[in-house]
Amino acid sequence: MHHDTERCVRAVRSKDARFDGWFFTAVRTTGIYCRPSCPAVPPKPANMTFYPSAAACQQAGFRACKRCRPDTSPGSPEWNARADAVARAMRLIGDGVVDREGVPGLAARLGYSTRQLERQLRAELGAGPLALARAQRAQTARVLIETTALPMAEIAFAAGFASVRTFNDTVREVFALAPGELRARAARRAGSPSAATGSGTPGAITLRLPYRAPLNPDNLFGHLAATAVPGVEEWRDGAYRRTLDLPYGHGIVALAPRPDHIACKLHLTDARDLTIAISRARWLLDLDADPAAVDEQLRTDPLLRPLVDKAPGRRVPRTVDAAEFAVRAVLGQQVSTAAARTHAARLVTAHGEPVEDPEGGLTRLFPGPAALAGLDPEALALPRSRRTTLTTLVAALADGTVRLGVDSDWDEARARLSALPGFGPWTVEVVAMRALGDPDAFLPTDLGVRRAAKSLGLPSGPAALTAHAAAWRPWRAYAVQYLWATGDHPINFLPHDEKVPA
Repeated sequence: MHHDTERCVRAVRSKDARFDGWFFTAVRTTGIYCRPSCPAVPPKPANMTFYPSAAACQQAGFRACKRCRPDTSPGSPEWNARADAVARAMRLIGDGVVDREGVPGLAARLGYSTRQLERQLRAELGAGPLALARAQRAQTARVLIETTALPMAEIAFAAGFASVRTFNDTVREVFALAPGELRARAARRAGSPSAATGSGTPGAITLRLPYRAPLNPDNLFGHLAATAVPGVEEWRDGAYRRTLDLPYGHGIVALAPRPDHIACKLHLTDARDLTIAISRARWLLDLDADPAAVDEQLRTDPLLRPLVDKAPGRRVPRTVDAAEFAVRAVLGQQVSTAAARTHAARLVTAHGEPVEDPEGGLTRLFPGPAALAGLDPEALALPRSRRTTLTTLVAALADGTVRLGVDSDWDEARARLSALPGFGPWTVEVVAMRALGDPDAFLPTDLGVRRAAKSLGLPSGPAALTAHAAAWRPWRAYAVQYLWATGDHPINFLPHDEKVPA
């Protein structure tokens, strides 16, 4: 979009927050870059230059605006809607892969040489993987500086910097302030509603996760709470809480909907996991989606339009771990939500690693493929065919035959899942929708979808409904959320009780 100068200028002049993250405005006369919705007086068009990423702005010598804080804007929705190499690379960079494995590790995951990957990222984003990762490290450092009392040296290494000197230089260059000055400004701003604030819980990091409005929290949090696995997830005090298995340790995240952001509180055993914990929380809640584009497309169907107009901004509830969701999808085949939770809870109790929750309530991590590799199928209270499906899936995930994650090729993942016994179209598509993040995944055989279709006057047969839904592409996964919302299942309602009943 940054090439469409006229459109960008209109967005800046109208301070349209819908375009935050789509592009960044660099002002040549001041040397700063802003988000489109910056509240400052818009500069003259002749002084504006538009870039596709914060990293490109920084490479061009611009520093972040202190007023609109463009580094905190939602991510580009393009990376949600695409599965090409650039989109997968951006999702991996967001997961901190460059900090942990370097650019060669990033390229290897995608099956490209480092030169090919560098060329593709520069062509589309104006910056290479190192610059993109550096911009992310700067943002992580800012969060830690402003929301914790950690010493600056610890923050430097937690954010992924190789040295304290590099950390200091980068923070000064990107924000035009020394790390100590950033912390002092945050302290002075503590009473401001726009400031990230500390929490009363020792060791907790509290921050705000931005999103593009509107966001309807009902089905998003309702789905997560209604399917919560005891010990791993819970709904408490207006927040969804769950344990996280992270590269350097484990964590616990609490997410609560607010009118203009998601309140996020993190407990981490290792601060180096902050970047990936934030990335997974955003992915879980689909916060980088573009609801305006989604709802505009779905409104073109006169039978869907009333649903969209009634409750716009529905998101697709995802997962923090694709392999975990695939296992839970198998456990949920042809059983009720309560039964699926019970089966998952038994797996967690038998194989999940214990964790300590500073606030109580959560006790274990969901077991990964390696922990489930020695699973005794006879110990599972499942039909024999379901046991075979589960053990085959776990083996395929453990040995890499099936790879599920933010870097997965959607078509390849579907093909490999379909080759496993017991994986029919419903299971494959629900994994594609909620684990892989394909916005066009569709469930024409789902009972809730078929009931909704019939009540709305849509074709209820799978083939006929699929043909009709071609007009909803590439947002059929969001159409499923609107169709599900016509029912009275608990997944459609924001919970108000302290905890979801067992």
